[in-house]
Amino acid sequence: MRLYDIAARVEETADLDMTPLLDVVFIMLIFFIVTASFVTESGLDVSSSESDQHTPVDPSKRSIMIRIEESGRIWVNETMTDVDGVKPNVKRLSAQNPQAKVLIRPEPRSKTDLMIRVLDQSTAAGVKASLVTVKR
Repeated sequence: MRLYDIAARVEETADLDMTPLLDVVFIMLIFFIVTASFVTESGLDVSSSESDQHTPVDPSKRSIMIRIEESGRIWVNETMTDVDGVKPNVKRLSAQNPQAKVLIRPEPRSKTDLMIRVLDQSTAAGVKASLVTVKR
């Protein structure tokens, strides 16, 4: 009889209930799905023109040129300014010529974050901005 009791106890403890384990796995799966971020990051649209044909520029549709130097100085149509002064200058120049587009020309060794801030300021002024690169 004693041997039967031991065998019965062993069989009772050997049974493993998988329901709580599956519950935990599904809860963790739901947690990771909910906390995962599915945000698409927006980037800069950079398109290069392969044509070397030069088209004459109409003076009435002249662009607003923003030049960023390596030292961090910013020039808006040959007027030196800082990052905070870009938006008011672009607004003023675009009010004078509503068809004008902003062309941002950073020097090769200028800081990228400064270029992005200038791009944000010119876009906040309500004018379409484009990046310009120069082949050397």
